[in-house]
Amino acid sequence: MTPKYKLLDSFPNPEKKPYLIEFDCPEFTCVCPKTAQPDFATIKIAYVPGLKCVELKSLKLYLWAYRNEGHFHEKVTNQICDDLQKLLKPKYIKVIGDFYVRGGIATVVTVVRGVRPKIIEK
Repeated sequence: MTPKYKLLDSFPNPEKKPYLIEFDCPEFTCVCPKTAQPDFATIKIAYVPGLKCVELKSLKLYLWAYRNEGHFHEKVTNQICDDLQKLLKPKYIKVIGDFYVRGGIATVVTVVRGVRPKIIEK
C-alpha cells in the first residue's frame, strides 16, 4: 500500500510575494480506533507557501485515504499537518480538525507550524 503522504503532489508557487491559501474540507472521515464508529470532521488548512503549493486533486485523494482507518483526532490532525509541512515546506501552516459531535462531545484540534506572518489578520 502506498503511504498516504505519497498521494500528495505539488506545483511551483507562481507568486514570489507572501500570500495566504485556505482550504475547507468538510467531508473528512475516519474511524474511531476504540469503538470503530465513524468520525466526521471539517479539516481546515491555511498556509503561506514557500516554493511549492499543494495540488488540490492530490489533497482530496490524500484526505479520502483516511476513510476506513482508525485514528485519534489528535493524531490524524497532526499527521495531516506534518505531511503537508514535509511536502511544501511552507513559511506557515495551520491545520484544524473540527470533529462533529459524538457521544455529546465535539473536538477541535489545531496544529500550527511556523510563525504567523503579518499578512494573516485573524
